[in-house]
Amino acid sequence: MTDPHSTPTGASGTPTGTPTGASTGATAAPPEEPIGAVVHRLAEQVPELVRSEVRLAQAELSQKGKAAGLGIGAFGAAGLLSLLGLGTLVAGAVLALDLVLPAWAAALIVGVVLLVLAGAAALFGKKEVQQATPVMPERAVAGVKQDVAAIKGEQHP
Repeated sequence: MTDPHSTPTGASGTPTGTPTGASTGATAAPPEEPIGAVVHRLAEQVPELVRSEVRLAQAELSQKGKAAGLGIGAFGAAGLLSLLGLGTLVAGAVLALDLVLPAWAAALIVGVVLLVLAGAAALFGKKEVQQATPVMPERAVAGVKQDVAAIKGEQHP
């Protein structure tokens, strides 16, 4: 027989009448903790916090590295195929211009056009690389900043 004044508990040992972590309506202020206990608790929690932030940074950099590696490989394949196609097109352009101009003039015109296109591609590539840098684990850095602010006692929304 159960005691009518006892709180019923579930299989996990938590009271079944109040969900875990739910307030019972009483708003009692937490008791003041001695500074030694706070420092001891902080000393225990900071290393785990640092380890978890390092794990987050490693995971984030690994994810970015895999994506960058795949992209670089695709660029390499595209570059090789483009080089072969471009060589064929250049030869065709020189041969086509050779029908109306001397061969040296046809080759010179095609060469200048190719150098202009190479300059434009280099400028575009530079812009794209600048947008991708710095390669920094941004979420991990933001997390560390929040942790430092919490340790200092600052409030964040």
